[in-house]
Amino acid sequence: MMRPTVTLPESVTWRIHLDRAMWVAGVRALMLQALHPVAMQGVWQRSDFMRDPMERLLRIAHFVAITTYGSPEEAEALGRRVRAVHHRLSFTDPATGEQRRVDEHDLLVWVHCAEAASYLEVVARAGLPLTRGDADRYLAEQSHTATYVGLTPADVPTSVGEMREYLAGVRPALRATPEAKQAVRFLLWPTVPERLKRFTVLKPAWFPIGALAYYCLPAWARHAYGVLPEFPGAQAATTEALHALRQALNASPKPLYNRLFDEATVRSAEAARERLAAVGYDVRGGFPRSAGEARRGRSPAPGRRLSEKAR
Repeated sequence: MMRPTVTLPESVTWRIHLDRAMWVAGVRALMLQALHPVAMQGVWQRSDFMRDPMERLLRIAHFVAITTYGSPEEAEALGRRVRAVHHRLSFTDPATGEQRRVDEHDLLVWVHCAEAASYLEVVARAGLPLTRGDADRYLAEQSHTATYVGLTPADVPTSVGEMREYLAGVRPALRATPEAKQAVRFLLWPTVPERLKRFTVLKPAWFPIGALAYYCLPAWARHAYGVLPEFPGAQAATTEALHALRQALNASPKPLYNRLFDEATVRSAEAARERLAAVGYDVRGGFPRSAGEARRGRSPAPGRRLSEKAR
């Protein structure tokens, strides 16, 4: 059978990436990435993040979409463009005065791990049922995604245990620099992209997403940032709010929701539907939301939620 997409609907990747709690997860990933002082300088010096942080988030959403349900050809082409852009960019490490490259191995691994860990942790916490085995499979599947930015599957964690080990090992190098704190403030109240100016009136609705992303960070990271106050019961309230936001976003009409994305992302999604239908998937109700729904409308058996320990 022809392989219709980069990853199949039966994958854990589809279950996680199609969940609309990914908006919170994506912002959390950016906040976590900013804690790496060298990686943050690369963003600070060589990207438009501070002028248009929402556009950076949307580019990440496009990358996730293409490498999840785009065609293999689309994903490879996008990967080549990303690698070519990164290859041309360098920046100055203010701590040493040395020139550094955006595509240095350790920086690429950090960005990948901050994203994959954030997607997994936030979507599970928001209410998507995942087992420990699901979590391990997701990270193993994401090791292939790392190849599009110039890594190999062996370069990145492929299980929850390996991810914990990596994050623990890199933590001593992480800190909230002034640039990182300013980036977090921008993410809490970002600039609205020009093509979304018609939604400016809804900008206050973004703050809960940014705040939830912030409170989903590890306690040590929130303490380092100190941007929003800590209060008793904050973590329980965060989990409840995540559940409510996930339900609201997942209930939003698809035509309205799709207006958040650029035309290329939407066109790729439509093409993926056509490829899936051509090889026997029932996509009359849109993309399946979980593995068991992928074939002929069958429902999956419910799985237990990812444990607090696994997160």
